[in-house]
Amino acid sequence: MRHKNTACAPYPASWFDAGCRRCPRLAAFLDQVKSERPGYYAAPVPPFGPADAPLLVVGLAPGMHGANRTGRPFTGDHAGILLYRTLWELGLASGPESVAADDGLQLVDCRITNAVKCLPPANKPLPAEVRECRAWLAAELRESAPRVLLALGRIAHDGVLDALGLKRSAHGFAHGAQHALPGGSWLVDSYHCSRYNTQTRRLTDAMFREVVARAARLAGLEATG
Repeated sequence: MRHKNTACAPYPASWFDAGCRRCPRLAAFLDQVKSERPGYYAAPVPPFGPADAPLLVVGLAPGMHGANRTGRPFTGDHAGILLYRTLWELGLASGPESVAADDGLQLVDCRITNAVKCLPPANKPLPAEVRECRAWLAAELRESAPRVLLALGRIAHDGVLDALGLKRSAHGFAHGAQHALPGGSWLVDSYHCSRYNTQTRRLTDAMFREVVARAARLAGLEATG
């Protein structure tokens, strides 16, 4: 039976802290952004989707005018256009667009999270910040036990491996790569659906749809469309 997320999914405290200020540089940057743009969310961004979803999509970090503005992963910027449209085409979302955290969109049997929960300056978290945020991702993976993790980009791929305590050298990143993980789960890689990757055609719509559909099938979902 398929299940959808509620407007405010009740995630365990071990997954996410809306008031986290563990990383001084990121906390200071969010304070600056909130001062300059009072209407922005400008806080750690929670996951989006059912807490027990068998498919987990892992991104890097919130974008300045996307998740950092709206409070929902991949929402309000270019990177989310292809992601949400693809999820909708495959029957994994209730609509083709995610424009705001309160727009009523629901995900079906999948959840979206980020390896780093706070907006980093220049979209580049420091290695120490990625490590500091690892505990949240590790708890989310351990406690929700998704069947398949779809990593969008190398940093998300590395973040998943680090959170699981696995060697990066044994699981090289490549678009479309499929890695068997301990316990019967899978890690599937995709290039990030960023503006740069889609406009340069490094990642086409067809390439992205194929890898998301394959991840859904591995998770035991019957992707439609």
